[in-house]
Amino acid sequence: MRGGHATLLAASFLLLLLLVAIPAAHGGGGFGADGGDFSGGYGKLSGIIIPGFASTQLRAWSILDCPYSPLDFNPLDLVWLDTTKLLSAVNCWLKCMMLDPYNQTDHPECKSRPDGGLSAITELDPGYITGPLSSVWKEWVKWCIEFGIEANAIIAVPYDWRLPPNKLEERDLYFHKLKITFETALKLRGGPSIVFAHSLGNNVFRYFLEWLKLEIAPKKYVKWLDEHIHAYFAVGAPLLGATETIKATLSGFTSGLPVSEGTARLMFNSFGSSLWMMPFSKHCRAENGYLKHFSARSKKGHHTYHCDDHEFQANYSGWPTNIINIEIPAIRGMKCGLASYETCPSFVGATQVNMSDAEYGFPTLLSFSAREVSDGTFFRAMADYDSDSQRLLYQLEQSYHGDPVLNPLTPWDRPPLRNIFCIYGTDLKTEVGYYYAPSGKPYPDNWIITDVIYELEGSLYSRSGNLVEGNPGAASGDETVPYNSLSWCKNWLGSKVNITRAPQSEHDGSDVQVDLDVEREPEMDIIPNMTRSPRVKYITYYEDSESLPGKRTAVWELDKANHRNIVRSPVLMRELWLEMWHDIHPDKKSEFVTKATRGPLRDEDCYWDYGKARCAWAEHCEYRYLFGDVHLGQSCRLKNSSADLLLHYV
Repeated sequence: MRGGHATLLAASFLLLLLLVAIPAAHGGGGFGADGGDFSGGYGKLSGIIIPGFASTQLRAWSILDCPYSPLDFNPLDLVWLDTTKLLSAVNCWLKCMMLDPYNQTDHPECKSRPDGGLSAITELDPGYITGPLSSVWKEWVKWCIEFGIEANAIIAVPYDWRLPPNKLEERDLYFHKLKITFETALKLRGGPSIVFAHSLGNNVFRYFLEWLKLEIAPKKYVKWLDEHIHAYFAVGAPLLGATETIKATLSGFTSGLPVSEGTARLMFNSFGSSLWMMPFSKHCRAENGYLKHFSARSKKGHHTYHCDDHEFQANYSGWPTNIINIEIPAIRGMKCGLASYETCPSFVGATQVNMSDAEYGFPTLLSFSAREVSDGTFFRAMADYDSDSQRLLYQLEQSYHGDPVLNPLTPWDRPPLRNIFCIYGTDLKTEVGYYYAPSGKPYPDNWIITDVIYELEGSLYSRSGNLVEGNPGAASGDETVPYNSLSWCKNWLGSKVNITRAPQSEHDGSDVQVDLDVEREPEMDIIPNMTRSPRVKYITYYEDSESLPGKRTAVWELDKANHRNIVRSPVLMRELWLEMWHDIHPDKKSEFVTKATRGPLRDEDCYWDYGKARCAWAEHCEYRYLFGDVHLGQSCRLKNSSADLLLHYV
């Protein structure tokens, strides 16, 4: 989620916004009059960025005196993130950060609100040292400015990432404002917008699309989408949730902050959004909120889960393993939350209990699948053993199961947008399950992790490195979100898919593999029959061969791309640039940009080949010294303009 590289991937789709206005003289990276005719109005596109979890600054809207500290909180002071105040006045800082777990209101002594504009998402903690460490979009904005993109073409839509979706609208009218943002961008720029969402931002965008159904007449809904949204880039989307949320809920996850895990747990569990990323089953759905809105039944009625037969025939709710395995003290007459022992679903459906152990007071191991986490079974079972469970269960039922717009803990069907690109990293060691036991310490440190189950390149391992049985996928996730959750968007592809695998680095096409018209089975992963070189990082493209009329869908898998750093990837920036440049070109010859070759597009892509004592990519790059160059690589520059090079990708 953090930036720090001058070629952030998000800039790729925004570089297209002013194609006719970008000067060609800038390092070969712009487009001049010889770059082709960019007609059709797409030169007036806007870019709308929906950031991820904890990727927006929060500022104080109170006056709070902090005892025993020289630093106080005053209106507009940074709260998230001010590491100086976090270190010197952690109790005051927590008052400004935490929310009431039941009604999501602020602490009586301090309230915080999200900052607005691009400044809210550039650096979370500006400063000489802390700035680069907390950079999110700063370098990207600077890069866009260098290439002449106008300020009104870049729109950030920050939000209070602590709130559940219904509170975002109830307190801040966030989705009303987002709708107005799209309409203002269309009026101001004259064209539709490109939506770029990362991580939790994808969940926010999904809720917005469902909310919009209730705000617009049904016959005008798709028309509004076509007029206002040209393409949607879903990057690192936790489409079936993320298991790390369970760890943050039970034992705390510091994300590198200088706080204890117990403090991180207290803070995280006060956020209603903590449940927004909970893992859930792909086989279970709730009632259709859109139809229910127009029915005579109450909007606030409980959304009953309906699971198909696969949920009970297969193990683990479609996940690689059980999400949580936890030892609890065995007590005679033990109760499972609000249900009796005999009727508790966790014991009946997914948990094997050793009754002799229970009778003699030994700890009992309970296991919970993704379904049992999302439907509240886990929290009911833990109500007698953990003080947070009752609060989380209340939030789950009020803000998710009872949401009148959408139960977000259900699978997402393809949204009715014209162009969708789902992008994520793969083949990194990713946590998919946990073993917990009582720590013997008081709350909030009352649970300790005894083992972790990881997925890695098609296998499951314990923390000690032993193989574990389960249902591993063909690949592993991006170090934060498991592969089965990231790859759910493959179900959005058409019935036939073209698969291409190519090296991530610049290449001449010799290592490109293509498989055309591959049949896609519903809710089944597509596993390409392709080879890999162990030293090469690949990008695998899954693109519609047959799709719905007027719709395009593509899925890109990037080897070894980390969830939090994928927005820094220059490789992905290049691919987005080429795809959107091809998309808006009037002379394009195919639905998607060719993958046959990848050469340098900017001076920065040229470098010195010490083995051949010349600039690499001699057909595109040449040695051209300019005053100020300090090494040979800096003097390697493009022979021709980027506009000429890009014509090879039409």
